[in-house]
Amino acid sequence: MKKTSLIVLSVLLVLFTLTSCKSSPEKGLLDRYFNAVTLNDVTTLSTMALEPMTMEIGSWKITKVSEEKIEPAKLPDLNAQELDIKKKMETHIEPVMKAKDVLDGAKDEYDTARTGGARAAAKAKVDAAQKAYDDEYALHNDLKKGYNDAKAAAQKEEDITYFSLGVKDLASIRDLKGQIHSKELEVAVTDKSGAVKNYALQIVMYNLKDEALNLAHRGRWVILKFTAI
Repeated sequence: MKKTSLIVLSVLLVLFTLTSCKSSPEKGLLDRYFNAVTLNDVTTLSTMALEPMTMEIGSWKITKVSEEKIEPAKLPDLNAQELDIKKKMETHIEPVMKAKDVLDGAKDEYDTARTGGARAAAKAKVDAAQKAYDDEYALHNDLKKGYNDAKAAAQKEEDITYFSLGVKDLASIRDLKGQIHSKELEVAVTDKSGAVKNYALQIVMYNLKDEALNLAHRGRWVILKFTAI
């Protein structure tokens, strides 16, 4: 009976420990982070924060913690958006070139016109062709900007995904499905003179899966960046 009770107690203690670690990842993470800051261990800091920040520390405390947020992995959708707008941008090159050819033809016609009436008619063609070309060119620039923005967003998310998973190269990284866990924190850092600075930060953890290979990729809690508030 005593042995059974000890086993049950041990199981409950393990479950309590696991639950505590799961519900409060920020405490252990920041303990390790600020310990590395104190030791000026830049290498360790770079493995814990995507954008590590050093500071003078006398003491620190967490002043605010949000509820844990869980949302679907973003990278597959961001990758699809990048590829879609890239295709649109590349497809739109032909209309721009055609509009440019029409404009050049209208300009040649204007240059070779000999009478006032012919020149007036050719000038009208040039003006219309110029507007058509300008519209296509502006649209292409909008597509190009959209592509650059989509590409940057996908790359940023890919970098965060790699960082949480703790790997440097994974061919299927943009196809992984799963969940992103995140928390928003505020921390008060007191330096050795007693001055207090407050920072906001976000911590994230990615739990993903390669569905084609039925292979899980469990990430770790990491810090994205510190922002002074």
